Amino acid sequence: MLLTRELLQTINNIAVEAADRIMAVYLRPGSVDVSNKPDQSPLTEADLQAHEVILAALTKLTPDIPVLSEESAHVPFAIRQGWTQYWLVDPLDGTKEFITRNGEFTVNIALISDGKPVLGVVHVPVSGISYLGLCETVRMAWRCEPGQAWQAIHVSPMSADDAASGVALRVVASRRHGAEALDRCMAVIKERYPSVEMLNMGSSLKFCVIAEGRADMYPRLSPTSEWDTAAAHAVLRGAGGDVLQVDLSPLVYNTRDSLLNPCFVAVAAIGQDDLELVGRAMSA
Repeated sequence: MLLTRELLQTINNIAVEAADRIMAVYLRPGSVDVSNKPDQSPLTEADLQAHEVILAALTKLTPDIPVLSEESAHVPFAIRQGWTQYWLVDPLDGTKEFITRNGEFTVNIALISDGKPVLGVVHVPVSGISYLGLCETVRMAWRCEPGQAWQAIHVSPMSADDAASGVALRVVASRRHGAEALDRCMAVIKERYPSVEMLNMGSSLKFCVIAEGRADMYPRLSPTSEWDTAAAHAVLRGAGGDVLQVDLSPLVYNTRDSLLNPCFVAVAAIGQDDLELVGRAMSA
């Protein structure tokens, strides 16, 4: 399938339609009804409605490409391992943020090809902002606000010179997960970057602030699922960054039965010295 801006716009339109369903529930007076899935993660009406919209639209758009969504029935790896290309979807990433109504939740749609995210849309229902990425033959990423033209975005490079000159390293972290492991990681990082600015944020927005140059890295040392990261991973790759495992190899998708990601770090453009530092910090 040819990856174009026109296709990306179509996928964004699907995400916006799903977001409309989410916001109808979000803006309803009173508390949100919540049930628990078997893994005890929360599930709301908004998750299910967004899933239905996205599944129907993608199936109509590309009937020959499978769709794997957080809210789909489990697809065994024996079947998935034969997929060279598929859609990977989180209809509502940040359900806990949705429930607490802090606005930090997103609609995530990614196209995976041979284990790599090659197209991604991360749409923010509350603001109407979308982050879009293409990263197959070329790498490009954009931020799009309602009614405005797409604005190209790029990561802000990290370098050893920045550390030497006292420039603060901007680290984005989860609001809810992995504080103890993050503290160990940051103790190593601070050997080179004594000045660190921390920004806590929910959902896949953590990748997007790196993609648009407002942060430098996001270490994740607690569990995530592949649908949590894939769309924003594509945006970050399109913007010049990447997502790396502890051994500094790229994070890949659909390689085993489990759909849980290993620990990873999302980074802006980074030099070899800082790569080695990040690898050591992630192993701390």
